[in-house]
Amino acid sequence: ITQEQFLLASQALHLQRPGCDAAYPVGLCGWRKRCIYFFLLLLLVTMIVNLALTVWIIKVMNFSVDSLLVLASEKNVTLNARNGRGHLTGQLTVGPDAVEAQCRRLEVRSRDSGRLLFTADEEEVTMRTEKFRVTGSEGAVFGHSVEAPLIRAKTSEDLRLESPTRTLTMEAPRGVEVSAADGTLRISSRKDLQLQSTEGELLLDANSIQLGSLPLGVYAASPSQALRDQAAAYEVCVCPSGKIYLSPAESVSSCQAVSNICLWS
Repeated sequence: ITQEQFLLASQALHLQRPGCDAAYPVGLCGWRKRCIYFFLLLLLVTMIVNLALTVWIIKVMNFSVDSLLVLASEKNVTLNARNGRGHLTGQLTVGPDAVEAQCRRLEVRSRDSGRLLFTADEEEVTMRTEKFRVTGSEGAVFGHSVEAPLIRAKTSEDLRLESPTRTLTMEAPRGVEVSAADGTLRISSRKDLQLQSTEGELLLDANSIQLGSLPLGVYAASPSQALRDQAAAYEVCVCPSGKIYLSPAESVSSCQAVSNICLWS
């Protein structure tokens, strides 16, 4: 087929290319478009305000990943613990004058090992530390009895047990031991000092036992004459009441129950 014939045949068939539908514009115009822009602007402002408030709260409350949580108040801070029914089971109040804890049992544990150091409940208070030290100038004051296996003073300091207005009593079913390994043990009293054993004996075991300032007992018509005639040696006498006195030593015992010391005691 010649080129002219092809052209004539094409024109006769009226071949047309497939067309496309007309394009319609898609979009928001007018007040709808302004509303969308307004909401987007409002959302952006809200996000900025929330971010600023979050940063301010973190700064004011001292929140940090590497530090503890700090709760601050002008009056007090109270922490409450409740059970499943909503009943209060424990309360901790930190105030300007005191720290108060209300609970059935209070426990204090060591930070490193978790060992129990202090417990307190309605029945007793227990301290499980190796040393209990009171550094006040007046020491420790107990209203009632004290039970302890060992009471020891600090190194190079004196141990003092004192009852200014009442008696001081130490009791134990198997005895009480008071020792001073490297120093002097001194017991003094403003009035009478009594050493009493109800079932056993009173033992004074030492290289030297000294009884100073004992009175001199005489049994004579004239006490002055007895003092002039007395010897340089004395013997220790005991009255029926238990009072001890000195008597001039002779070939036989000079202790007399009717001595002036025994009669006036």
